[in-house]
Amino acid sequence: MNPFVSSLNKAFLSSMLAVGLVSVAHAEQTPNQFVEQVVNDTLTAIKSNNAARSGDIAAINQIVNQHVMPYANLEKTTRLATGAPWRKATPEQKQQLVEAFKGTLIRTYSGAFKNVNDSTKVTLQPFRGDSSAKDVVVRSTISAASGPVSVDYRLEKSGDSWKVYDFNVENIWLIENYKNQFRGEINKGGIDGLIRSLQK
Repeated sequence: MNPFVSSLNKAFLSSMLAVGLVSVAHAEQTPNQFVEQVVNDTLTAIKSNNAARSGDIAAINQIVNQHVMPYANLEKTTRLATGAPWRKATPEQKQQLVEAFKGTLIRTYSGAFKNVNDSTKVTLQPFRGDSSAKDVVVRSTISAASGPVSVDYRLEKSGDSWKVYDFNVENIWLIENYKNQFRGEINKGGIDGLIRSLQK
């Protein structure tokens, strides 16, 4: 199993965190407050949904769409993972690629929901950096029965909102991990080939 997947399945995937890596935060929220609110709201939703915890994809989709996607810039995540070929893709291909990547993330990490229980919680580490910056990293530890997992979130600020576009589980960043996989599929079959591989 991919070590990135293995690490995530020890605890909660803020899916897509997701994923990428959550809805719009108010301007007065600090990066840590934003992540804490989003992760705790998502954890609460998972804990109260037995279908999602048992791996039901429809239930997981509902939680992701309601509690994760509004706060994530999945288009940016997909664009950065795709690299230069993204610029040559048509608008339709870009839309299909984002949706296919979202589906892949949900299918791949749905097992992480089974590890969420009443004792699962997130602890934010002290913020290190300039809180007024437009691009920041928030560090956290997710505690679960299987043990603590370090998860970092990369956020961007646009206007009054924060959004997650990358995250790091035990020193493996989502975008960097998928960048290598995407490159191989694009070399074999172009953007359409990558979309097909993600849809399988």
